Amino acid sequence: MSGRLLRLVCTVAVTASVVLAPGRAAAEPAPGERPLPELLTDLSELYRGAERATETYNATAERLTRQRAESRRLDERLAKARRSLDDGRGAAGRLARQQYQGVSGISPYVRLLLARDPQRMLDEGHVVGRLARERAEAVTRLSGGERRADALAHAARRALDRQRSLTEQRKKDRDTVRSRLGEVERMLASLSPARLAELTRLEQERTAAAQEELLASGAVRDDERPPSPAAGRALRYALEQIGKPYAWGAAGPASYDCSGLTSKAWRAAGRPIPRTSQEQWDRLPHVPLDELRPGDLVLYHPDATHVALYTGHGMVVQAPRPGAAVTMTPLATAPVLGAVRPGAAL
Repeated sequence: MSGRLLRLVCTVAVTASVVLAPGRAAAEPAPGERPLPELLTDLSELYRGAERATETYNATAERLTRQRAESRRLDERLAKARRSLDDGRGAAGRLARQQYQGVSGISPYVRLLLARDPQRMLDEGHVVGRLARERAEAVTRLSGGERRADALAHAARRALDRQRSLTEQRKKDRDTVRSRLGEVERMLASLSPARLAELTRLEQERTAAAQEELLASGAVRDDERPPSPAAGRALRYALEQIGKPYAWGAAGPASYDCSGLTSKAWRAAGRPIPRTSQEQWDRLPHVPLDELRPGDLVLYHPDATHVALYTGHGMVVQAPRPGAAVTMTPLATAPVLGAVRPGAAL
């Protein structure tokens, strides 16, 4: 988050308490000014676009991390195969020298006829045959080792190419995030402190209305369901992060984005989960909203681009958006997609 964006958001918080008394109606827009509901919709879309870009960046960064690990694993296997191949070549060379040194130029049949002890000669021939088979097996192993080393070398090169491609993609995703955040910053900078404060109050009123509607529908039950031990640890971790700033791509300990907070909380509970909100939605067991219990994850928007940790009684703890800090909010801060339960998968 840029310093300018942080200062703008801080201005909103201070001005909201000074300019707007509770219950005061929003001021009418001056000539040429856009209505507040329209501004709030636009700002919400900008926040969502920034978060979508952030989650895309996170997903690419995760794939890059896995690809780097795969590249290291292939490099280690290739180095081991090459060492084995060198050992095999040395053994094959020794066998070849032994074979060369053992050639007398006399037919084995003639040697058998001239031998003082034909039985001993036959026994020696058996040993020679066995050595010949061992040489053949060594050559076969050597050929197989060369093929395996060649295949590993090709795989390592392909893995390196994928790693380079992902590195470039991550840079593009990072630039997209910065562009989205720049749009948010420009819009905030275009508004006066009073208008920003009015936007904040209008957003709070909308959230309160959405929360009331959600609870009245019975979709979420307000009860005393206790969390599982792991969920309790995850929830305690998340609550301890309240007040720390949102930062795109961050997973603590100084700052977080939305999925950085939820993934780190569950990792701290000893139950690692996927890093991004989309992966959390796709890979973790879904639970109905009326069965929510503390520690479950609540996903938002049709494309699962935001996630929060349920605390109970219709509230969540979350890293909400650029310019904000980790905080507790009503569940209905955005359109709810559904919920997942990390502990159920482990």
